[in-house]
Amino acid sequence: MDSVKSDGRMEGWLYLFRSNRFGLQYSRKRYFILEERCLKSFKSKPSSDSEEPLRSAVIDSCIRVTDNGRESFSRKVFFIFSLYNALNHNDCLKLGASTPEEAASWIHALQDVAVEQGSTSKRRWQPYRLNDSMIAARKRSVDWTSSADMHVDAMTSDVIAPSQWKIFGCKNGLRLFKEAKDTNSQISSDYPAIMAVGVIEGTCEAVFRTFMSLGLSRSEWDFCFYNGTVVEHLDGHTDIIHIQLCRDWLPWGMSRRDLLLRRYWRREEDGTYVILCHSVVHSKCPPQQGYVRASLLSGGFVMSPLNEGKECLVKHMLSLDWKIWRSYLPKTSSRSMTIRMLCRVSALKDLFRAKGGDQFPSEFLTGEVESIRKSEEPIKQETELVQLEDDKMEDANEAPESCSSSLTGLNDTADEFYDVPEPLEDKRNMNQPTLSTAATFVKKLHNLASQKSADSDSSNKPCYGSTLVKDLRCNMPCTWAASDPSLFLVRGANYLKDNQKNKAKGTLMEMVGADWLQSDTREDDLAARPGGIVQKYAAKGGPEFFFVINIQVPGAAAYNLVLYYMTKTPLKESPSLERFVNGDDAFRNSRFKLIPYISKGSWLVKQSVGKKACLVGQALEVNYFRGENYLELDIDVGSSTVARGVVNLVLGYLNNLIVEMAFLIQANTEDELPESLLGTCRLNHMDTAKAVSVESIKNT
Repeated sequence: MDSVKSDGRMEGWLYLFRSNRFGLQYSRKRYFILEERCLKSFKSKPSSDSEEPLRSAVIDSCIRVTDNGRESFSRKVFFIFSLYNALNHNDCLKLGASTPEEAASWIHALQDVAVEQGSTSKRRWQPYRLNDSMIAARKRSVDWTSSADMHVDAMTSDVIAPSQWKIFGCKNGLRLFKEAKDTNSQISSDYPAIMAVGVIEGTCEAVFRTFMSLGLSRSEWDFCFYNGTVVEHLDGHTDIIHIQLCRDWLPWGMSRRDLLLRRYWRREEDGTYVILCHSVVHSKCPPQQGYVRASLLSGGFVMSPLNEGKECLVKHMLSLDWKIWRSYLPKTSSRSMTIRMLCRVSALKDLFRAKGGDQFPSEFLTGEVESIRKSEEPIKQETELVQLEDDKMEDANEAPESCSSSLTGLNDTADEFYDVPEPLEDKRNMNQPTLSTAATFVKKLHNLASQKSADSDSSNKPCYGSTLVKDLRCNMPCTWAASDPSLFLVRGANYLKDNQKNKAKGTLMEMVGADWLQSDTREDDLAARPGGIVQKYAAKGGPEFFFVINIQVPGAAAYNLVLYYMTKTPLKESPSLERFVNGDDAFRNSRFKLIPYISKGSWLVKQSVGKKACLVGQALEVNYFRGENYLELDIDVGSSTVARGVVNLVLGYLNNLIVEMAFLIQANTEDELPESLLGTCRLNHMDTAKAVSVESIKNT
């Protein structure tokens, strides 16, 4: 079911997911063609270009594409992605592919068309009418790691950072590394992080699906594995898994171990797959008799393509607390067991070599969803009965529809009952002046005391733009400072020709304040609120212009990280910034870019966040608020399952992290190059308990 892309045309078989009149989901196999910003579907591969499609939709700047991850339907794993109209969230479409690479190809093709210059919202074709569970699916998942750049970046990192690993040996064809000591790391030195690196003769997709499998065939390469189940499927990118380990490879007299893990995965723009795991507690899987539950502090796999995708560089990292308490076991036992467990990669190398690369048992594809299948059985049986009845009633009434069909016709679900048969295969600066005499010194102290007394009332009253303290030395927890711009790479003057990125030399704007807020509701347009830093400058009528970034993290307690950037230079002297400020939302969504970087923290968090630039508006919902002297971007992290999952992970380690970020407007043409950073930010050991309540600001 391979899809083909050539000459601006993408076509191939996909699965269309809908819900019937009873609210039960079903899938139908359809042939899709993406050409000239139009997505069309057919029941079979069209014999000619003039054949009318069953359904069609225009893909313009209003269309967003989201990655829903893996889902299981009718005993088969699909890689799901959705399309929805940003102007009307009721118009959405849920599609599925058989492989992650095929899904990624369609996602990239659709994203490229959506941000294509010249795309407009004037529709020549009738839109898909999406409904039912599709809306919920769109809200659940957006892949913030995907980037619909007009020109694909060749580099895998946009941050200049030292390596956190040091090689200490080689075993079974694998290079072994240990993590450099980091006083800010969450991981205790008693359980050092160790990583094994090797090359496997197989595609990243094949290796990824093999690592994800919990089926019996895993025993062919994973000598540590005894049994594995999926305890709970959280979303398409995250699940809870339980793994029981064999006793054979453990030291004599040591009891069996098991692991209860939260597993998260994603696919990067360059084809790299990332699987991250850490131990959790779950009510459905308490400690079991006969097993001692080990604790995985941090671990996972990174699979990067080599040799035009024919080979795969695998990095397997573990930081394990084996819960060893018996005195007769040497202190090095934990480290030795961790290294031995890492050698599973060597066993997998041999298996792929023996199997001929990607030729591996079909169970590798489906074994990881065995427990999901069991929970789906009652639903499946009910669905089959309903479908059988509906087939008899409506299959005969089905007829192909042309593109001129009305919206009512587009809502018709006649094609619900027809499917293509499957083939039989399985910080304030203060300058202290030099004091020459004692009298001067006393006078200065008196002035400082008077100033402190006069300012005490106002300092105790928090206002927007000052709730987070600035600390240039980064010694105080829960503080901010501007990051060094040279840490980040931006597109050079000749980027369109040589793909060369250079160190950023400065920023267009200055960071002047930050807020760390907590509220029970979503907080929008904070720059417009009276008493804040933005409105204080507006009242003075000066030339200052503010660029405000409001990162909204939803939950039982919603958090807002608000960053305030200011420039005194007229906007017209910065064409790219002026164009962005005065542009429409579609243009802004296609240009605003974030570069994240965890400079201090555990490998798990660093790997989950990454160091690659991302077009925020193409991955998350962004609301723009334009004021007289400001532009505010409200970024809803809750609009993406992937982003929300990463942020929730970061919140758990927040006290031990230094988070750095850079913001810029992407340059796509020669006259826009080279790129310049709008601003940078460094957040030092943030703490959710120190977030300021929005209500306390409103009541002052």
